[in-house]
Amino acid sequence: MSDIEVRTEITDGVAVLTVSNPARRNALNLELSQKLVDAVDTAAADSTVGAIVVTGEPPAFCAGGDLGELREADTATLRKVYAGFLAIASCPLPTLAAVNGAAVGAGINLALACDVRLAGPTARFDVRFMQLGLHPGGGFTWMAQRALGAQGTAAMTLFGDVLDAREAERTGLAWRAYDSDEELLAGARELAGRAASAPRDLIVGTKATMRITSRLDAHADATDVEVRAQAESVHSQAFAERVEALQKKISRK
Repeated sequence: MSDIEVRTEITDGVAVLTVSNPARRNALNLELSQKLVDAVDTAAADSTVGAIVVTGEPPAFCAGGDLGELREADTATLRKVYAGFLAIASCPLPTLAAVNGAAVGAGINLALACDVRLAGPTARFDVRFMQLGLHPGGGFTWMAQRALGAQGTAAMTLFGDVLDAREAERTGLAWRAYDSDEELLAGARELAGRAASAPRDLIVGTKATMRITSRLDAHADATDVEVRAQAESVHSQAFAERVEALQKKISRK
C-alpha cells in the first residue's frame, strides 16, 4: 500500500487536508498531486464544508516537486504536477495554508495558492528554483508578486533569500506566525471556522467577487460589481435571520 495520501478531516464545516508523502517530505509527485485534486474536489462538493485548511505531514509542509519525476518531465507531465496546487487556487471555498515546516519550490506554490497563509515555528520558505537550475513554474511568479511585490519576489527568487516564519509574517508572505505547531493548527481551524460559519453561498460569492474586483482599475467599476450581489444578499433569508438575531441581542442589553 502506498504511503502517499491526502487525509481529510472535517470538523464544524472546516476540511483539513494533510498532504503526506513522508519518504519525500511531502514532495508533490504525480500521485500526490492527483490525490490533492481529488481531495479538494470532494471537499468543495460537500455542502457541509465551508472552508479548507491545507497542511503537511510533520515535520515538513511540502519539499517541492519530486526531482526524479521532474528530470523526465515534459510540459504535459509538468501540468499534472501543477494540478494539485492549481486545484487549491481555483477552489471556490476559502482556503488557508497552515505551513508547519519547510515549503520549498512547488511547496511555496502550494502555500501561495491558498487565500491565507499561516506559519508555524519551523516554517521555512525557500524558493530554490535558481539553485537547482530550474525555471519557476505553475504560476509562481504571478502568485509571488501579488503576495510579496516585485522586490520581495526578486529577493526570494533571483537572490535566494529564505524566510522563516517571522520574516514571512513581516513581509506579508504569511498573515500570522505562531510559536508552536499546536497553536498553528488551532489558529488555522479558528480562522477557517469563521469563514465556515457564514452562509456558504455568500462566502463563495464574495470570494468570486474579490477575484473579479482584483482585476479592476476603478473604484466605480468595483462598486457596480458589488451592488448587484449585495442587493441580492439584502433580501436573503440568511441576512433576515441574522439581523433579527442581532436586534434581539441588542434589545436584551
